[in-house]
Amino acid sequence: MLPVMNRLIRSTLIVIGLLGCLTAQAVQFKALLVSKTDGWHHDSGAAGVTALQELAALHHFELFWSNDMGRVMNDKWLADYDVVIFLLTTGDILNEEQQGALERFVQSGKGFVGIHSAADTEYEWDWYNQMVGHMFHIHPAIQTASLEVVSPHFPGMDRFADRFIFTDEWYEFTAPRSDKLEYLLKLDNDSYAPAANWGSKQSQEGIDFRPVSWAHNYDGGRAFYTSMGHMASTYQDANFMHHIYGGIYWAATGQGFRAK
Repeated sequence: MLPVMNRLIRSTLIVIGLLGCLTAQAVQFKALLVSKTDGWHHDSGAAGVTALQELAALHHFELFWSNDMGRVMNDKWLADYDVVIFLLTTGDILNEEQQGALERFVQSGKGFVGIHSAADTEYEWDWYNQMVGHMFHIHPAIQTASLEVVSPHFPGMDRFADRFIFTDEWYEFTAPRSDKLEYLLKLDNDSYAPAANWGSKQSQEGIDFRPVSWAHNYDGGRAFYTSMGHMASTYQDANFMHHIYGGIYWAATGQGFRAK
């Protein structure tokens, strides 16, 4: 009986291994999630990670979350992924070697997604600034504002009305670092109070165009960014999470969307 049991055990392990391989092959794509901070830490980080894990289950893609940059931000590890997501990151989180690995990852034709304070990250790294598109400058108090869809022909934009209200921490940005940004959402200037004064830093007057989200092809790969996502409750909003998935899907696969 013992040889028979051993054969059954071996057969079972082989089947389990094959099923695991089939499951791994069946996912649409693989995403690496980073939420590392070196400065301001958002209380909404845990809610954001959980929401993205649920999003991965809903849309059948693999998501691996790690803030151990020494482990994951290198050529060997990144080779297994299609998109890197910076969720609520802040400050200087990558050393020079790790920066080089992310650059080569994007240059190989893969994608980057930045959420909210990803624009408040790596100010001294010019390549990253250009990839994100705009860098954070200042923000007023959390408030409700009217938003307008600028480009409906992008994945994840289909659940937003042409104009809608949303409550968040609305970023004001520095000048664009690229002239190839495709803007997806913008704020209605007259719908909220953008003024902010932090002493050494103040909001700028006379800004006509206040972008919220954009995407572009960059250095051989793709980059998507949205400034929405400050509050934990935002990650319970189905339309916002669909917006996030659209950016992840496009950055990972390059697949577009036609509204009509």
